[in-house]
Amino acid sequence: MLDETRLDHKQRELGDFLRARRSRLSPESCGLPRRRQRRTPGLRREEVAELAGIGVDWYIRLEQGRRVTPSVATLDALARALRLTELEHQHLRALAGGGGHRPFQPETAPPSLLRVLESLPQPAYVVGRRRDLVAWNAAANDLFSFEDLAADERNILVAVLTNPRSRALFGPGWAAEAQRMVAQFRATHDLWAGDPAFTALLRRLRDGCPEFDGWWERHDVGRSAAGRKTLHHPARGVIAFDHTSFQANDDPGLKLVIYTPA
Repeated sequence: MLDETRLDHKQRELGDFLRARRSRLSPESCGLPRRRQRRTPGLRREEVAELAGIGVDWYIRLEQGRRVTPSVATLDALARALRLTELEHQHLRALAGGGGHRPFQPETAPPSLLRVLESLPQPAYVVGRRRDLVAWNAAANDLFSFEDLAADERNILVAVLTNPRSRALFGPGWAAEAQRMVAQFRATHDLWAGDPAFTALLRRLRDGCPEFDGWWERHDVGRSAAGRKTLHHPARGVIAFDHTSFQANDDPGLKLVIYTPA
């Protein structure tokens, strides 16, 4: 059975997301007059409701994380009022959607995906929903030393954010890479909010990375995208890679990540 308490967590994440987004906007940027001195930055709840054309009480209930079911039209109006990006708009809809997930279970890679992984000459690995390392090939181990990580560190987020050796691998670009990964995790976490496996990972990141809380409270959301990474390998020096990821058909929670030398 689905855990009803986790639906409450999801509603609270929806409220926090809305609050974080309105705090970034000024009345002037939205065409509203500045009525009086403000003690906190951002729009007031009343102003968001006015811009979206919805009732103030209804909007307050959303921000408070109460169990309400806004229509698609209401969510679209809020997205316009809060100047959400397309990705943020999608995240808002996902958070407001009914239902939830069954308790998280660690993923395993099917044999067909493992054969593809092992056949690749480039560094490649498979991660799950929590960014747990599910499998990797020899080239990836040579680059990232995954096999040297303790079992509870075999998670991309834990490794990059809390392991000094992994942090050093990204050199001066570590902070930008870490923030990008946190934003991607936020988009997944909020849909699994309250699940013990995600709660434990969140606690681990907070304890192990001093910068994490500040990034997390911004409620930035991101998606996996191809790009270039520059790594500072202790033996091979500075190496640039183009990276991309592919979602598995057998389990949409699995992603194959491939690094191709630039």
